[in-house]
Parts: sequence; C-alpha cells; structure tokens
Amino acid sequence: MKNIKNICCIGAGYVGGPTMSVIAQKCPEINVTVVDLNEKRIAAWNDDNLDNLPIYEPGLAEVVEEARGRNLFFSTEVDAAIDKAEMIFISVNTPTKTYGIGKGMAADLKYIELCARQIARVSTTDKIIVEKSTLPVRTAEALKSILVNTGNGVNFQILSNPEFLAEGTAVEDLQNADRVLIGGDIDTTEGTEAVQALVDIYAHWLPEERILITNVWSSELSKLTANAFLAQRVSSINAMSELCEKTGADVNEVARAIGMDSRIGPKFLKSSVGFGGSCFQKDILNLVYIAKSLSLDEVADYWEQVIIMNDHQKRRFAANIVKTLFNTVSGKKIALLGWAFKKDTNDTRESAAIYVADYLLNEQAEIVVYDPKVTEEQMYADLDYLGTRTEEENRKLLKVVSDPYQACEDAHAIAVLTEWDEFKTYDWEKIYERMLKPAFVFDGRNLLNLHELTKIGFKLSSIGKPIVEEARKEPVLAV
Repeated sequence: MKNIKNICCIGAGYVGGPTMSVIAQKCPEINVTVVDLNEKRIAAWNDDNLDNLPIYEPGLAEVVEEARGRNLFFSTEVDAAIDKAEMIFISVNTPTKTYGIGKGMAADLKYIELCARQIARVSTTDKIIVEKSTLPVRTAEALKSILVNTGNGVNFQILSNPEFLAEGTAVEDLQNADRVLIGGDIDTTEGTEAVQALVDIYAHWLPEERILITNVWSSELSKLTANAFLAQRVSSINAMSELCEKTGADVNEVARAIGMDSRIGPKFLKSSVGFGGSCFQKDILNLVYIAKSLSLDEVADYWEQVIIMNDHQKRRFAANIVKTLFNTVSGKKIALLGWAFKKDTNDTRESAAIYVADYLLNEQAEIVVYDPKVTEEQMYADLDYLGTRTEEENRKLLKVVSDPYQACEDAHAIAVLTEWDEFKTYDWEKIYERMLKPAFVFDGRNLLNLHELTKIGFKLSSIGKPIVEEARKEPVLAV
C-alpha cells in the first residue's frame, strides 16, 4: 500500500490553490507543495496579507493561514517539487483551442502535455499522476503514452479526479463534498493501490460512501456530463424566461412550480442574463467536439444548442437595453453593477458582463463598471481578449470605479450583471435622485425588489418578468 508523504500540484489557479489548501488543512502529516511558473501568482499566495491572495473564495484565507508554512507551500521550483512527490496533481489550464483543428471547440491540451513531459524528465521514483484539470475523454491514455515512453524506467499510475467545485462555495464544496470521483486502472493491482492511496487522502475528512471509484474513462466523461447537464438546466429556464416576458408569466413562479417536482428539483433553475465561468461553455464545446469527431452529429447538435441559447440570452439582454433607451445608447452613460461571472468570486471567465459591455460599446455607450472584487486590470484584459476594438478604445469608452454610487451618478441606466448581495442593500432612493430621468434598471439576475424600485420611480426590466406597461410602449420618436 502506498504511503503518501509528499504531494505536488502543478498549477496554482482556481482549482489547484483551494483544493491543495484544504488537503493540507485536513492532512497535516502530508507535505503539499503547489507550484506554478507564474512568479507573481506564487508571490500572492505567499503574501502575509491574506487579502492579497490571488483567488477570492469565502473561507479560503482562513484555511491558507492555518496550513501555510506548516505543511502547505507555494513555490516556483517545479522540478524539485515533482522529484520529491509520490503523488502529483495536474491542475493547469485547459482552454478551448483558438487555432487549428477543433478551433473554438476542442480542449487545448498543450499545457497538459508539457506537464507530462516535465514529470517524465524529472522523475526518478514511481509516481501517481492525478488529472485534476477538466479533460476530454481518453486524455489519460495520451498522458500514459508520454510518461511511459519518455520516462527513466519509472512506473506511473494515472488517476482521474475531476473537480466539482462551484466558485463562491469552493471551500465548502471541498470540505463537505457531495461526492469525490476517482477513476483509475481498477483491473490491475498497481492501479487499485494507486486509487486507494487517493481514497485514503480524502477519507481524512469525508465518509467513504461519498468516494466513488470508476474506471478512468467513466470518470473523465462524468465531469463533462455533469457540467453539460447543469448548463442545460440554466439554458432551459432562460429559454422559458423569454416566453414568460411575452406572455405575462413570471419565470420565478414557473421555476418554483416545476422545482417542487421531486423528479426535477429546484437547483440551477434561476433565470439570468446567462451562465459564465471557466467550465460550462468549455466543457460543452468539448463534448460537442468529441461527438462530432466520432460522427455523432445529432448528439453534437443537441448539446451545442445549450451554448446557442446562452449566447442568445446575453445578446437579447443587451439589445433590450438599447431598445428601451429609445433605440440608441450612443453617448449615454450606462452603469454596470458586477463583472464577476457570479457572486463571491473574482473569477471573470466567460462572464456575461464582458459580452454585454462589448455589445453596448459597439453601440457607442459610455460604460462605467463597479465590482467589489474584480480589478480594473482584469476587466480591461477581458475586453481586450475579445479583440473587438483597440486597447486604447476600450480604456476610453469603459471606466472602472470603486464606488457604486459614483458609477450610477448621472447614468441613463443601470444593468445588474452579478448577483452580489450588497447590491440589494444600496440606498436606491439616493441612486434614483442622482440618475437621469427616466431612470432605467435592467436586472440581469432577478436580484432586486421590483415593487420597491418601481415605487421609487425606476423603470425596471427583469429577466423573465412581465414587462411593466410603460416599458412596453414603443417610443414615438428615437432621440
């Protein structure tokens, strides 16, 4: 039976950092070293001021404070950590390809392959390699091929241990997981021992009935499937939200009614401006690509529709702002509240706010953004990545402020794009007084109290809610 004393995790991002911090907290006898070539990121993980950690997650700072320096270490010394470890987690980025075959759909595995080659080059003792990044099915096969054929006679066992974290609750999801999935070569003694070594780590704090063991392929595909099903639920309720707006139904009431059916359940039925995050879109596109590459065209078309609906939801939200503001937003100040893809995280990957902002900037709006956790630098990087306009134009047209009241002052409209709890507590009367009239609010998260804001005088438009009569009337003249 393998006795794990040293763990190395390659990749200090949204998965690697929190996962390893919790493992170190729960397994004080195991040394856990998180390595990354990004010196700035590692410096942030080692910063004495825990407010400067590179990732914001409720409860993470306390976990890091407890374990860091005791048995949790962050380093740029990748080779040394690989050499010392008996178990290596691969938690590097697997973005969607932006070039070549599979462009726009397939997962780009270049960082995974670089990790495998580095592990093969450095290793002098047997290793258990754990896939933590979200990967397409059969990636373990490619990893094994690289490791076996370029190694130094070292034996490698490859496990799949996909993460099922929801950003904003990642620490809670790790400490009290619904299930931990471990895929391995369960038909061999060596593979079974490797699986058991990882089971023993999680068993420090989770009951063994929550630890599921499968073959590697089932584990890899389960991760993609879980995200596809969750995203499908969001797109399904968002599709109904548009129908609700046209018929006078309320999407929240519809969601509550169907969510009480035990076969459906209430989770992931919250209508919004669209899902974001690092996983949903990427994993579905990956699923679509795998299906197409196996000539399963109907399967591919089915899952692709989830993405099409999500893109439509973001587009129509932005288009509704333009239409409601008398068919033009040129030169008009629009305040965006929220840039993160969801509350309680500073992650902005695939955030709806990026695409809504881009759409409105194309209409020559003047955008001012406030988000309690996302930096100005990150917002500009997100816009620049789209390549719609020059970096100079983005900085000229979009301004970032650190005060929500400043963002809303003299604005023609406010768009709520992240469901931060603090937005509900603002002095909305004060905001109304300082806005241009009519004062429009577009609630992309169904976060605000429609009746209270309407009473103050706001013209409120909420996803999936019946449109107030005044807002339905077409303007006589575009101004």
